[in-house]
Formats: sequence, C-alpha cells, structure tokens
Amino acid sequence: MYDFTACIVTYNTNREELAQIISCFQKTKLKFKLWISDNSEEDSLRNFINNLSNDRIEYIFNNSNNGFGSGHNVILEKLMDKNCKEKAEFHLILNADIIFEESTIEKIVDYMRKNSDIGQIGPKIYESNGEVNKSCRLLPTPLNLIFRRFCPIKSVVDKMDYDYEMRWCDYNTIMEVPILSGCFMFIRTDVLKTVGMFDTRYFMYMEDYDLCRRIGQKYKVIFYPEVEIIHEHGKASYKTRKMMMAHINSAIKYFNKWGWFFDNERKTRNKECIKRYKK
Repeated sequence: MYDFTACIVTYNTNREELAQIISCFQKTKLKFKLWISDNSEEDSLRNFINNLSNDRIEYIFNNSNNGFGSGHNVILEKLMDKNCKEKAEFHLILNADIIFEESTIEKIVDYMRKNSDIGQIGPKIYESNGEVNKSCRLLPTPLNLIFRRFCPIKSVVDKMDYDYEMRWCDYNTIMEVPILSGCFMFIRTDVLKTVGMFDTRYFMYMEDYDLCRRIGQKYKVIFYPEVEIIHEHGKASYKTRKMMMAHINSAIKYFNKWGWFFDNERKTRNKECIKRYKK
C-alpha cells in the first residue's frame, strides 16, 4: 500500500516543467505512485518520461483531450475500483508547474493523519514573483466570476476580489475555508470514494471548485500554511481570450448546477467563514 498516489494531467506540456515536478516527487521518502495522464494529440512524452522515472511513475496516453477533469478521472477510476492494486491513504491532484520542497508532502500527510476529519488540504502558495497567492476563496457568486471580467471600474473589481479572495484573512493561519486552489489538491482517498470524481461537464476551469465544494459539504477543507509551494503560471485564464472564454463557459455551467442568485448553501458557508476569520 502506498502512502499517497498523485496525478498530473498534461496537454502539450513543457518538458522542463515535467522534469522539474518529477524531481520534486523523487525526493520524497514516502511510498507513492505518480501518474502522468496525457491529453495531448501525439504520444510524444512516453520515452521522455520513461527515461526520467522508475516504477513509481507511470505514463498514460489518453489519445484525446476530453478536458482536465476527464484526464484526472482516468486515474481516479482506477483508484475507485475495489480491485485496484495501487491503494493509498491519500491522493494528490496537481498541476505540472508546481515546485515543492523535499519534506512538503511528509508534513501534509502527518497533519492529516492527526486530523481525521480533514477531507482536503491546501498549502500556502507563492507565485513565481514571490507574492503570496490568495488561494482561499469564498463560494463564488456570478459577480465574482463573470461580471467582474467586463467591469471597467477597477475600484469595483478590487472590492469584489478583496472579499471573494479572502484578502482580509491572515494567510499565515490554519483555516477551514469554502474553496482552495485546484493547483495542489491533497485529498483523503476515501473521501473521493464518497463524494465522487470530477464533474466532466466542465472541460477546463471550475471542476476544482465543484469538487472542493462537494468535499466541504461532508468534511473539513483546510488551508495549511505550515507548508509552502511555488505555482509558476497562475491565472492563465487572464492571459488569452481563448482561456478567458473557457473560464466563463465553465462558470456558466457551475452556476447552472449550483444556483445563480439563489444558493442557500453558498450564503450560509460564506457567512460562517467571514464570521470566523474576518477581523
């Protein structure tokens, strides 16, 4: 049995990034299995990854791009199978552009083993410029995810982001939050068996919010700043029109599922979080 399993979904991913994240895993002393689930058009990474790795790392070519969540579900389906040989206490879903230190996962595993009510945990995230990523979120409203993109008044957008990104909280404090960044989702495997896999109606973006929200309905979702990672390419959806439209399309699907302006769960959980942490 492994201490944890992990999966990275790739799509025409930079080889240097893959080599870098694989080297991070190879430093851990825990017993793990890492899958590279490739949504690219061509099976061009197989030899590259096989030359970098060993039996703890497995490459899977999906031969199609059905989306980020679908790429991860290829692996999650294996883990959900009762006959699965790669059994593990925890599963890590992460992006390829992540850097973490040798003891990072050991510290997370230790903390989760001491706190069995935690379903998902997220570390403190630094951007490549050294700034702390405001990775904790309230459950979003349509104003947060769609309308602010088209608002020309910067002061209005900044005020919305101040509340939504919980900029008023102390990012050095362990907190139970409604939403965590999807770039590094460390989840108890049994929790995934309870709440299910990624919702594949989202091709790209919002699938992490949706899964995190479902976990938070039954378990604690914890921001754990005692460990730190670097996320090199955050906010990619702001950089191209194509990515922005993909994000908006997924946001529409999210609100169609959970509710646009009438969402009692959103109202209750956000109110509880603000009351607990906003000074």
